[in-house]
Amino acid sequence: MENGASLFHFHQATLGYADAPVLSELSLEVKQGDKVALLGESGAGKSTLLRRLREMRPHEVAWCPQQPGLVPMLSAFHNIYMGRLDRNPWWYNLANLVRPLAGPRSEIRELADSLGLAGRLWTAAEQLSGGQQSRVSLGRALYQQKPIFIGDEPVSALDERQAGQLLSLVCARHSTVVLALHNVEQALKHCTRIVGLRQGRVVLDGAVAELAPAQLRTLYRRG
Repeated sequence: MENGASLFHFHQATLGYADAPVLSELSLEVKQGDKVALLGESGAGKSTLLRRLREMRPHEVAWCPQQPGLVPMLSAFHNIYMGRLDRNPWWYNLANLVRPLAGPRSEIRELADSLGLAGRLWTAAEQLSGGQQSRVSLGRALYQQKPIFIGDEPVSALDERQAGQLLSLVCARHSTVVLALHNVEQALKHCTRIVGLRQGRVVLDGAVAELAPAQLRTLYRRG
């Protein structure tokens, strides 16, 4: 699919749960090649929108949730490998669980190094720090090698320098990216477009080059 092709489109849509709408009058389009940051306070509707985007193109989306959702007793290696469970037959996955195979070992070791997980690949997820668990969750999404990356605060547990490095990695490996972020500076640095949500509505949608940090901070003002 060429850059500029429409991937997601909403026109005056309502998103939510049963009789509880979260987003109202939603008009939004995401095109191939967009690097979009969703900004807004907690409860503004960012997570609801991300989940809907994922549902619309499930086979093309690498999904990184806010909560890592790792299998505690399995190693970082095996949790990352789970990103490709659906690509392989059950016997291959079982064999890799019992004795990791050469191909996945090489691929995941290289990915783990880029994530700053060198030396922790065979550590059980439950023994990792919160930041390391976030890196494993990110690795699981990256290992899927899907064209679209959707992340819900994927680097919120990391310091600013580490978060910046991993956001650069995500944007380099995916043609289209949609991220819910809480850091305005990160959004301006790593994305090309900002969508601002406030009280369940899109109140800002513009190219990064046309926006300033002061404009975006108004999304977090009460009242």
